[in-house]
Amino acid sequence: MHLRRDNQFVPSDLQQIPALLNFMVDNGTIFANEHDPLISHTADDIITTMTGVYGEKHGQPVANSYGFFKPDGTVGFASSFTYWTDPAPDGTPSMIDQAGQIAPAPWVPFTRAGCDVGAFSIANIEFENVSGDIYNVFGANSPEAAEAASNFDKAVADFEGIAIHCAQGSPLCAGGMPDMLPDELGGYTGFMALYGNKFVAPAVTGIPGNLVVKDLDGVAIEDDNSPPNVGFPGFDPLPQQTLGYVAAMLEAGVPVVYAYIEDAHDNHFTGNGAFGPGEAGYVQQLQNFNDAFAKFFARLAADGITKENTIFMISADENDHFVGKTGTPAGCDGVTTPCNFIRVPSNCDGETVQCTTTNLGEVTIDLRQLLTTEFNDTTMLAVHSDDAPTVYIEGNPSQTATVTRTVEQETAQLVAFDPVVNSNPLVAQRLAGTTEMGFLHMLTADHNRDPTYTLFGDDDFFIVATSAAKPTPCTTLTACSDEQPSFNWNHGDFQEQIVHTWLAIVGPGVENQGENAAFFTDHTDARPTLMLLAGLTDDYAHDGRVLFEALDAKVLPKSLTKNDETLQKLVVAYKAINAPVGTLGRKTLRLSTTGLAGDDATFAAVDAEIATLTSVRNAIAGQMIDMLEAAEFNNTPINNQAAEALIAEANALIASVK
Repeated sequence: MHLRRDNQFVPSDLQQIPALLNFMVDNGTIFANEHDPLISHTADDIITTMTGVYGEKHGQPVANSYGFFKPDGTVGFASSFTYWTDPAPDGTPSMIDQAGQIAPAPWVPFTRAGCDVGAFSIANIEFENVSGDIYNVFGANSPEAAEAASNFDKAVADFEGIAIHCAQGSPLCAGGMPDMLPDELGGYTGFMALYGNKFVAPAVTGIPGNLVVKDLDGVAIEDDNSPPNVGFPGFDPLPQQTLGYVAAMLEAGVPVVYAYIEDAHDNHFTGNGAFGPGEAGYVQQLQNFNDAFAKFFARLAADGITKENTIFMISADENDHFVGKTGTPAGCDGVTTPCNFIRVPSNCDGETVQCTTTNLGEVTIDLRQLLTTEFNDTTMLAVHSDDAPTVYIEGNPSQTATVTRTVEQETAQLVAFDPVVNSNPLVAQRLAGTTEMGFLHMLTADHNRDPTYTLFGDDDFFIVATSAAKPTPCTTLTACSDEQPSFNWNHGDFQEQIVHTWLAIVGPGVENQGENAAFFTDHTDARPTLMLLAGLTDDYAHDGRVLFEALDAKVLPKSLTKNDETLQKLVVAYKAINAPVGTLGRKTLRLSTTGLAGDDATFAAVDAEIATLTSVRNAIAGQMIDMLEAAEFNNTPINNQAAEALIAEANALIASVK
């Protein structure tokens, strides 16, 4: 959901949803210089926003799935979308913190304070599957597991995607399951939860046995099977479904609700393919979003749920790069004149049937096929298929092993045909080895998950890797590229167009600043800001900081003085050295690319430099965030002299990287 325009003539996504855009601009602040972590993907982005820490601390920096080395050196893959307490395939927590335990859960401060917390289609605080999630919570011999085994579709509708985590003694969770968080700091006992529509719907409607919760149009929320199953509609919910369920939870007295809505780019009318900017179906879907948000805000206002008493926090998990050419006719705006796109012939092979007649679609390339074609290298490796894939060389060789260095050097030189621009750009725009991935907060406590390296690709490409023992070389470079009109919005990469998104906050204590792009923010800043506004604290230090610049002075502790010049410089310097796509992160990623592409001496020198930078950065950033957290949550004034010294050290560190 984009704040910016993807085509200069076509109004942006949010401009075509004035019910939402006006609500945010007229009542709160849109942080228009908001950024993702790396890699930029739904699971990592949502979890980072909910927790306020980067993936190294919550366990899912590589998403929406991640690779891991098995004991025999082969590579497996696991979904990033699992319930919070699920184990990973190797037995470690899926949501693993730096101590190797289950990361702190984001609902805990609310339930401890007496507030129930609802979830609809959000990441990992409700069931994401009906296998491991059910076994983990209900047990392998439970009636819920039996239903999943006998009627999979109904089990999905009954148990996935919807949950309420309850405060102690909450009447909504009478008859629920224990909310088990065995590693939670300070302990977590006596709490209950409802998992799935089968248990949530009766609670929020007040009708025993009822499974029907209606959307904003009064239609039962159900899946698209034939016949349909009432309940969770799937992880691409329509806006009227998500907002309808959110409203029902709020009206039932659930004061904290997290929710997700489908993207507006994909074709949700037929469930096949994706639209280009200004295409008629895209415009219609945005109109549906607008209608839904208008009804949502009107319904909540009628309930007395308004910006005067409720915090609304709204964000897009990542932005996207549109892979395609401008639609026709020239100057089409999508609103008065629809934009049209030519889709690639389904039988195009780049030889007998050309693929250059399209103006739409990401370009799928096979890393192993290109390595075979251009270097006759058939090294067995696997990738987390993506615009920016993590790469796992079988056998898990060391960073200095000959096979690692050879594949990295070859990857740096690979080119591929891009029909969108009709040229052969470099596949790899940036490369990160494990030392740089550590700097970017991309490595977890489970080192079986450490990739050999990460390839941040040209943002027109989607990169896969065949499992064939000997990939078949391409007869021409053109034949190695396969344009896919069903997928034409790339994310996961490092480019500004992808990682630059937005965050909006409306509610008590939030100033009405409209759109504000004056300072850098990223997804870790949402959580501490929410905690301060709600008057709560987490049991851990955040990686983000409170966005005090847009908060009313009346809600800020005296230690956060908005006109304090040193405080302003401190938060700028902190984000510049600690955010993955901050100034220093971008510099080290370029430096890492030079190292991995170079000879062994160059690699060794660069790797040592990044290791030193990481150690120094961690020391400076650690002192900075300790200072900020103390000011934000303990009303401890900033020590200006100490802060100025840290700012000087941070700026010197940035300047040291050439």
